[in-house]
Amino acid sequence: MRMKADVRVWGALLAACRVHKNIDLGKQVARVIQKLGPEGTGNFVLLSNIFSAAGRFDAAAEVRIIQKEKGFKKSPGCSWIETNGSLHAFIGGDISHPRSPEIHQELHNILVDINKLGYQADTSFVLQDLEEEEKEKALLYHSEKLAIAFGILTLSEDKDIFVTKNLRVCGDCHTVIKYMSLVRRRDIIVRDANMFHHFKNGQCSCGDFW
Repeated sequence: MRMKADVRVWGALLAACRVHKNIDLGKQVARVIQKLGPEGTGNFVLLSNIFSAAGRFDAAAEVRIIQKEKGFKKSPGCSWIETNGSLHAFIGGDISHPRSPEIHQELHNILVDINKLGYQADTSFVLQDLEEEEKEKALLYHSEKLAIAFGILTLSEDKDIFVTKNLRVCGDCHTVIKYMSLVRRRDIIVRDANMFHHFKNGQCSCGDFW
């Protein structure tokens, strides 16, 4: 590069290490980021994710301990959707919403439909050391999936579904939402911590790079 890389550039490289599961390079990049001064929890989370995806849960836990010691707290994933003039918020695994049984049933129906099209859950995005079946269940109830399922149930078919999330959409959710837009024939727009995603006919405007 012709310019000196700042923490955002190094953060992008760390994100690439997460995608390609390159632990050794990820650790080197993380050390550089620590020297520059991390701007928030994102880089800690990325490094923890790298270890978790490789099955090194002890190392992932150590990263989270360091993150806590340095005063960086990870916010829980939360998604919002406005329907008929009312704002509805969901967190991962949420069962507090009055229509939770319907929402969960809709997600199960969608899962059946997208499995027929070849969908397979990417359980590397589950950071806990759980059995495979439990990991798939945890993925199914991520906050953005809950919010979108609620939108499908409550918004007329001619209306786009618009969801806002406080964190970056995980890779599995990104894949599932593409399938959702296809099997439910809905335009779905998600604004996450990085960018806008417009899902339509099984494709995303980001080109699967975000």
